[in-house]
Amino acid sequence: MKPLIFGLLALLTLSGAPQDALPRVVISTPPGEITLEIDTRSAPATAANFLRHVDAGLYDQGRFHRTVRLDNQPTSPIRIEVIQAMARETKTFPPIFLERTSVTGLRHQNCTVFVAREKPASASHHFFICLGDQPELDFGGRRNLDGQGFAAFGRVVSGLAVARRIQTAAAENQCLSPPIPIVHARRLAQ
Repeated sequence: MKPLIFGLLALLTLSGAPQDALPRVVISTPPGEITLEIDTRSAPATAANFLRHVDAGLYDQGRFHRTVRLDNQPTSPIRIEVIQAMARETKTFPPIFLERTSVTGLRHQNCTVFVAREKPASASHHFFICLGDQPELDFGGRRNLDGQGFAAFGRVVSGLAVARRIQTAAAENQCLSPPIPIVHARRLAQ
């Protein structure tokens, strides 16, 4: 019996199939695809909220609507570089609580995906992608007056060049003009 168990364990190990791989989501836009890895281990509530919106098809026909660049924040003492997207619906699932980076251990580094919020319990379907390291978005950062930061929940694993094209697209102030449509967002099979 023991050789059979050890043989099965060896076969699973040698197969190269990750037993606990993080889910991935492909976001298709006219400029190309962006693939996100969603960190369900470190930020389970925020990741589950995002995946719930993806699985319900609510990002299909959504859009990237905002670009925050160094040159379009003239009055902000704390400058960041991000792009922001939203689901097609304005009312989706109820907001979730804030999973602070001080608890999750995630940081707003280049390629980090995080959820938008106003108050600590207001995150819903808007999400951002960091273009460059953005430590002022972490817990204790100065981008929010409350110092609570934003909940990071994933990272771009391919398509960063597409995200940069979106960031540099035509904009009026921080509003992309026109917005960049999300054709669809789909979870990849694991």
